[in-house]
Amino acid sequence: MNFIEELKWRGMLHDMTPGIEEKMAEGSVIGYIGFDPTAPSLTIGNYVQLMLLNFFQKAGHKPIVLMGGATGRIGDPSGKDKERQLKSTEELDNNLKHQESQMRKLLDFEGPHAAIVVNNYDFYASMNVLDFLRNVGKNLTVNYMMSKDSVKNRLDSGISFTEFSYQLLQAYDFLCLYRDHNCILQMGGSDQWGNITSGTEFIRRNTEEGKAYAITTPLLTKADGKKFGKSEKGNIWLDPALTSPYQFYQFWLNADDADVAKFYRYFSFLNRDEITQLETDHADNPRALKALLAQELTERIHGKEAFNSASEVTNILFNKKASRDQLQALSIDSLELISSEIPSYTISPSGDKLVSTLLTEATTMLGSKGEVRRAIQNNALSINKLKVTDHNAEIQEEEWLYNKYLMVENGKKNKAIITRE
Repeated sequence: MNFIEELKWRGMLHDMTPGIEEKMAEGSVIGYIGFDPTAPSLTIGNYVQLMLLNFFQKAGHKPIVLMGGATGRIGDPSGKDKERQLKSTEELDNNLKHQESQMRKLLDFEGPHAAIVVNNYDFYASMNVLDFLRNVGKNLTVNYMMSKDSVKNRLDSGISFTEFSYQLLQAYDFLCLYRDHNCILQMGGSDQWGNITSGTEFIRRNTEEGKAYAITTPLLTKADGKKFGKSEKGNIWLDPALTSPYQFYQFWLNADDADVAKFYRYFSFLNRDEITQLETDHADNPRALKALLAQELTERIHGKEAFNSASEVTNILFNKKASRDQLQALSIDSLELISSEIPSYTISPSGDKLVSTLLTEATTMLGSKGEVRRAIQNNALSINKLKVTDHNAEIQEEEWLYNKYLMVENGKKNKAIITRE
């Protein structure tokens, strides 16, 4: 399937300039997407565009990742209702290095269609302001620039000359890639249409026979109307230090059932027949469908070991049939992860061994020994997945997992980890 047809069936085509489909039919083309390093890591939202580059590459074309070492210093007004706060150059440079390392794991940088990374700071490093105004600013009129939504939507609230000039830089980026790399296509989200077509116009005005093209994807939102890539805890990052593999895995498991079909088309490398068959097979069990997608994405972003850990922790926390043996088989890293996801209490190594004393004095799960007694009578209290049946029971030394952890459960929902210092 060619690239445009791939985007159409996946619901990832919002708009395109005339002629690009015919141009691609003639053979491999070179296209790019720009990424400004304004955050410490890539997010799931960024990953929509990385998937676009992946599909582009798998269709036999060559992708360019344009890192915004220059444009990140300016700030894109697209989709913003107020002026951005400028980042320091040191922060931007650190972000760029980290994001580039992430890119190199998520695209193919070998073979006949190997991706390349370009930093647009190189286009401007030796250019002074007079050169910019003469060679770049002279090519697009203010009237033309003000017709773009990214500018029009900011006229009431105000837009600085800095952000107003952003589309000039993006247009000049396209020209530089066109000249230096024979790049004829720029892609991005639908909010980038104005900036991208400024680039195609810039190339038309500055080359004798230059013809450049644009493709945009719809902005991905969830069924509840909220911006994709957000959870109750904030952004979902691709960096495990910012969003753990477990939290990443949980994001997909907890997706709204109404979003699953869309997410599969945007983020799975399975083909059309495979996705359709999965949807048929699991029509009555959307959670199973979400689990398969969660596995595919967690393994791709974080690796198989991280997926296994996330899956094991999920099983222990949410599967009421999870066994004592499964808990005891967890790695110390998985137990540490559990302690970060549920209430955790720390005690001294010489803490009381009596279950009722330990629970009432070291935790807030149960307020008194009477409550402990009632929980035991109701068959609700477990230590390390084993029911407590005696109010006078003591914690045996071998119960401490890795000589450090105890998992306590009171009913189905109240869980905690007790940790010995």
